[in-house]
Amino acid sequence: MGSLYDEIRAALHAVWRRRWIALAVAWALCLAGWFVVSQIPNSYESSARIFVQLRQMLPNQSNTNQIQQQRDVDRVRQTLTSAVNLEKVVRGTALSRTVSTDQDVADRIAGLQSAIKVVAQQDNLFQISATSSDPKIAQAVVQKLIDIFVDDNLSNERNESTQQLAFLDEQLAQRQRQLQEAESKRAEFQSQYLSALPGTGSLSDRISAARTQLAQVESDLAAAQSSLNAVNAQMAGTPATVASGGGAAVGPARARVAAIQGQLAEARARGWTDNHPDVKALLSQLAAARAAARNEPAGAVSGGTTNPLYLSLRSMQADKAAQVAALNQRKQQIQSDLAQLQGKLSDEPGVAAEQAQIERDYSVLKDQYDQLLAQREQVSLQAQAQTQTGAVKFSVIDPPTAPRTPTSPNRPMLLAGGLVVGLFGGLGVAFGLSRLQTTFTDARKLERSSGMPVIGSIGEIVTDAQRALRRRRLMLFAGGTLALLVAFVGLVGVEFIQRGMAA
Repeated sequence: MGSLYDEIRAALHAVWRRRWIALAVAWALCLAGWFVVSQIPNSYESSARIFVQLRQMLPNQSNTNQIQQQRDVDRVRQTLTSAVNLEKVVRGTALSRTVSTDQDVADRIAGLQSAIKVVAQQDNLFQISATSSDPKIAQAVVQKLIDIFVDDNLSNERNESTQQLAFLDEQLAQRQRQLQEAESKRAEFQSQYLSALPGTGSLSDRISAARTQLAQVESDLAAAQSSLNAVNAQMAGTPATVASGGGAAVGPARARVAAIQGQLAEARARGWTDNHPDVKALLSQLAAARAAARNEPAGAVSGGTTNPLYLSLRSMQADKAAQVAALNQRKQQIQSDLAQLQGKLSDEPGVAAEQAQIERDYSVLKDQYDQLLAQREQVSLQAQAQTQTGAVKFSVIDPPTAPRTPTSPNRPMLLAGGLVVGLFGGLGVAFGLSRLQTTFTDARKLERSSGMPVIGSIGEIVTDAQRALRRRRLMLFAGGTLALLVAFVGLVGVEFIQRGMAA
């Protein structure tokens, strides 16, 4: 620790002995650095913030359209600093007075590419900034960029809509010609092969439809035949006539049998089977009534009248029989049509495949035509809405600022840096010169370096005149150092005064 302390003391002593050199070097470096800082031109920055609002003009616009619009805005933002747009900036601002040749324009464009920044702060909010040595030019550049941003987006939207409409019209005309050819081919095939066949659609579709109809008719026929059989069974158990008032009276047991039979006939006419709970109950009651009627003496019948229940059953029988006959006729017709279709399919097996191909091609072309027509209508509506209102609304949140104070360079910081470099440069030069000369500050260092014992050392004897001279030199050195600091403070003060006056 003692050795380190001695080294520090020796280094400080060596620098102090060359303090005038250190002060001179510090002054030279500070003056040179401050001169360089003074030559750096001021740079002013103007900025503006723009909000882009995507408006859904049509009620049926989907999220895909909004995503596409957002991509369009991003594309405009990315191409805003292109050479073409920057040339518009140069021609449309005060920079035009500084150019006379194409090379001058190219130089200004190269400078603007590094001076302009477009930063997206949020999804729909971004900032445009430009730096220049002239604050008015910086503000004009930002304003011109905003104008170009709006104009390019609107013109691009309209140009794209026009191109899309032209492309869709061309595709629609082509699909229409193909669709007309497919329709002619389809009509020719129908007239040649299928005009005499029953049904509509392709051959396979007609056969499938005939089989479906046949299955339905057979189901209906089975139900009608079952109902007819039930009516016939009821008529077999129902007398055609009943005793009139002039004959012997019918006993109560037989009257009950007739009433139950009427109820049973009505139930079966509804389509109820013998497994129905009500039918089972009526059958049980009928068996009991018939047993009682057998034990009841039969009276003589002198005459009778037509049984109304029997007449009702006969009417129902006629209706059911007519229904069965109609269904049988329909079944025979469908079977005949199906046989005809299957015969056609067997005789010419390639007809079905050819018709399926024709129908498939026609369906594909029809779907494509309908989709293109819908897209064309959608694009046309969007183009009209864009022409009248615009799909993208630009709002200037913060207009281009008019800078009054330079954003760079940071002169106070640079001046302080020049002072620090000058001071440390002077100390470094003094310390380096001390290392070029071999001197010993004390006897112990001389003894370590020579390897020989040092008997003693003689101290310096300073007279009063020498003390006075050293005191004056110290004051001069302190004055020179203080003058350097005063010069630094004065330069910083001048810089702040200039900023205050500019603001």
